[in-house]
Amino acid sequence: MTFHVIGIPNKNPVFTKEQEQLIKQNTLFSGGKRHYNLVSSFLPENHTWISISGPLQTIFKQYESSKEAIVVFASGNPLFYGISNTLKNKFPKAIIHTFPSFSSIQVLANKTNTNSNQLVTVSVHGRTWKALDEAVMQQFPLIGVLTDGKKNPKTIAERLLNYGYDNYTISIGEDLEGEQEKIQTNSLQEATTENYHALNCVLLHKQKHRKIPFGIPNNQFKGLEGRPNMITKMPIRLTSLHYLNVLEAKTLWDIGFCTGSIAIEAKLRNPKLEVIAFEKRPECEGILEENTTRFGAIGIECVMGDIFEKKLEEYPKSDAIFIGGHGGRLIELLERISKIISKGTILVINAVQEKSKVDFEKGCEDYNFLITERTNITVDLHNPISILKAIKQ
Repeated sequence: MTFHVIGIPNKNPVFTKEQEQLIKQNTLFSGGKRHYNLVSSFLPENHTWISISGPLQTIFKQYESSKEAIVVFASGNPLFYGISNTLKNKFPKAIIHTFPSFSSIQVLANKTNTNSNQLVTVSVHGRTWKALDEAVMQQFPLIGVLTDGKKNPKTIAERLLNYGYDNYTISIGEDLEGEQEKIQTNSLQEATTENYHALNCVLLHKQKHRKIPFGIPNNQFKGLEGRPNMITKMPIRLTSLHYLNVLEAKTLWDIGFCTGSIAIEAKLRNPKLEVIAFEKRPECEGILEENTTRFGAIGIECVMGDIFEKKLEEYPKSDAIFIGGHGGRLIELLERISKIISKGTILVINAVQEKSKVDFEKGCEDYNFLITERTNITVDLHNPISILKAIKQ
């Protein structure tokens, strides 16, 4: 299979001589409805058009049934979250020639006279918030965002403001190079007050760095009412995160999150870390929500209810697990965990009571965990804590 993928602007496409020859020499073309309106006058009379609309699998079948080369028209740079990448993944043996134009993010940067040396681009078009969340938490100086109908300039601004990232301004490009082109740069607050053209993209410009402490003071967390000591203390928290190797981990389970201090500190240290926080006490759900927004820890998944009633195999497999609570059923919990995790998974517990320490050691022996670290820490006048780390063998 051979594809010639030509990137075009939003209006008045101008083709190179090489592209003109390709168009003259071929009869099978493809692209969206908008692309057809832009290029139809350039196509030979006997052309066939495969419209890119509806399920991609249907379009791919039409491509596969063809015995001739296909000229595909796309917006901007087809290698930038575009059709060329999709074709490479679907047809790895195909010959693909790509002729890129400016991407929409490049166009917006150029039209706003923005220095794009430090540009980091993410897409939320038909995707989750994950990539944008990671970029914002890392506080990159300039973030380009490809949007969609729901994740648009308004909802992006609202999300950043909700988590306290008001240190960005936003440039919005609507219908770039089209008949209704509009470009504006506003505060995030101003961006929440308008509606936007369906075709848009944004640039987020950092104005100042939001300072987030390495080791959040305990008194800055919202805690359980009447139980201010129900939190993993900062020195113990940081030691536990070190043992969990959160900078290298991909997925962390925080079992019994309470205030969410472990989950939040882990996410802030490694924004790419997928964090799933489990808790039985219903009042902790609101506490976690308030603390995550307070400290800008975006994207922590909260799972409420008794963990012994959850189908743990349905959640993303963790390579790091913190046990902050177990309801007196620690050995049973270790048994359940041992059945679904992989070799090398790290387990860390903060044992306040001697029984928890003894049960952890017994559970590790029974279910093939090797204890590699034992550390005792006393903070202020509180009871000493035993921090134990084990690795699944």
